[in-house]
Amino acid sequence: MFGYIIRRVLAVIPVMTIVAIFVFLLLRLTPGDPAAIIAGDMATPAQLERIRTNLGLNDPLHVQFVTWIGLLVQGDFGTSLISNTPVSSMIGQRIWPTFNIAVLTILLSVLIAVPMGVLAAWRHRTWADYAVMAFSVLGFSIPVFVIGYIFIQVFSIELKWLPVQGYKAPSEGFWAFLSRAILPCLTLATIYVALIARMTRASMLEVLGEDYIRTARAKGVTEKIVLFRHALSNAAVPIMTIIGTGFALLIGGVVVTESVFNIPGIGRLTVDAVLARDYPVIQAMILLTSAIYVFINLVIDLSYTFFDPRIRY
Repeated sequence: MFGYIIRRVLAVIPVMTIVAIFVFLLLRLTPGDPAAIIAGDMATPAQLERIRTNLGLNDPLHVQFVTWIGLLVQGDFGTSLISNTPVSSMIGQRIWPTFNIAVLTILLSVLIAVPMGVLAAWRHRTWADYAVMAFSVLGFSIPVFVIGYIFIQVFSIELKWLPVQGYKAPSEGFWAFLSRAILPCLTLATIYVALIARMTRASMLEVLGEDYIRTARAKGVTEKIVLFRHALSNAAVPIMTIIGTGFALLIGGVVVTESVFNIPGIGRLTVDAVLARDYPVIQAMILLTSAIYVFINLVIDLSYTFFDPRIRY
């Protein structure tokens, strides 16, 4: 098990190195002069030269890369070309709304989807199974922005139970946070509940057909213990993979949902940076999103040591 953990941790190094090289070359090897793209068509030669000097574009490529990596190690992602604000500060302000929404969405999705998937597998080919599968298909079929607008129309405009848009941090009051977070979380959870429930059902159906499940039932073990202690624990590996991937997607920034509900997260920050051609912010967001995906996948791989006895022993 220890050797497996070491191999998985060391595998992160080449992956992040390739990502860093790609992000670095994204600006440097883009067709055209990066300084001209940043400055615009009306820039003077002196302004272009000043931008090239500030970005270090006049240095050899390998010198630029080493300098850039050195700044990254110190937590310096550069300065926004639009707001003249440190990019790390901008990310620090925007990541918490996305993180809070992501955590609440995943918790809500798991609490709903896993029991649904277990029920569908337990009652295979009954009305309960068909209902779960119908919901899964529906959750995948409806675009997320349509679900968001339906929730806004029903719960905010018609019933007037919840605010239409906006975001409040948990430090400003838990109800203020929850009342504004519940609609975007429900919107996102609709998709992830469908995905997790479907994966849980498939994994449980495979496990419930194993000999040790029939043996446990033959010994008189209660159905609750059979389902949740024996079957679900052995079906947990693919379920954990889906949950981790979903969390990485959410942390990476769900652009449409943040736009619909006016949430100042990193998804909207990325869109604003792309529209404004704010290359330091774009580079930082690509690198951050990639690092989140790599880290989440590493955590998922390491979690296999608790669920897969072939790795544990």
